[in-house]
Amino acid sequence: MAKRVLVVDDAIFMRNMIKDIFASGGFEVVGEAANGLEAVEKYKELKPDLTTMDIVMPFKSGIEATREIIKHDSSAVVIMCSALGQESLVMEAIEAGASDFIVKPFRAEDVLGVVKKVLGVGGA
Repeated sequence: MAKRVLVVDDAIFMRNMIKDIFASGGFEVVGEAANGLEAVEKYKELKPDLTTMDIVMPFKSGIEATREIIKHDSSAVVIMCSALGQESLVMEAIEAGASDFIVKPFRAEDVLGVVKKVLGVGGA
């Protein structure tokens, strides 16, 4: 059974790119959110196996949303998507409960490698 993924990013082109990467890797994208508030709501509704989370978003940051998701479900797997130069934010996200991170711009194999590592699934 394909692992279920929630994609969170305020940029639609980035969500589409991440969705394409997951589709090519055999994952099922079950939902997407454009900000931290939506991310928490969608997580509770969909209970995905994995959530990719942008750090800088309107209304609620990815760090705050991650903290809230982990508080709701301590077994949640959240991977942060950060831009170069956001290392301090990445550390804060890991402290908030994120499992790992990927740095934009990223390649499909980088994303799938990190995801397979944190989920403990085949190949990478």
